[in-house]
Amino acid sequence: MSPPSRPRSPLWMVVLSLVCEQPMHPYRMQALIRERGKDLIANVAQRNSVYQTIDALLRAGLIVVRETSREERRPERTVYEATDEGRRILPSWLRTVLSTPARDFPDFPAALSLVAMLGPHDLRKQLEARMAPLETKLAVLEKPVPGLARLFLLESEYMATLVRAELKWLRAITADLRSGRLTWSEASLRRMAAEWASQAGHPSEPELATAKKGEKRPATRLPTAPRQRAKTGRAR
Repeated sequence: MSPPSRPRSPLWMVVLSLVCEQPMHPYRMQALIRERGKDLIANVAQRNSVYQTIDALLRAGLIVVRETSREERRPERTVYEATDEGRRILPSWLRTVLSTPARDFPDFPAALSLVAMLGPHDLRKQLEARMAPLETKLAVLEKPVPGLARLFLLESEYMATLVRAELKWLRAITADLRSGRLTWSEASLRRMAAEWASQAGHPSEPELATAKKGEKRPATRLPTAPRQRAKTGRAR
């Protein structure tokens, strides 16, 4: 198995960097990840995450088993070290990740694209609830770390900037929802759907307007933003 040009997850970079630093067993890796705050940037919520990453790095030929030992009354421990290929690929991964944005698909923007299915009050309630854990996260990221150079805190600085920006946006959106500057109803959604269909040249859907009383009404189709047209700019 040849190593990928980009790490499969942040934990791949973290684990590989640790064994490049010195040969290490998984228990020590897990301890250092938490001591150094790397659990803020790599998902180690599952107990076996580090072991799964180690197995993947082994298959890719980026680390190897150095030795296996057993201390008295302790389980057997396997020590891993980086291969020459592992030491070569780590800087390459760093350059790629730093210079080239990943094509990520976070779930929050996906949910935002569908919020018309909720009412304005419901949306405001959910976004206000989102702010509390973000404020807690920001406090953790902004907590001073005495004696540690800024060089080793850049990831916290970056993440804190993102959280501040999101909180600012959330406060603005919830204020607009509260004041009624941003609002919608089922009737307004039907109108918008009809307008988008007309602009796109699709046939109208008279059943939305003429559904008889007592009949099952078809689900409202939500308008979708037009895709960018090649060479001619955005659809109008």
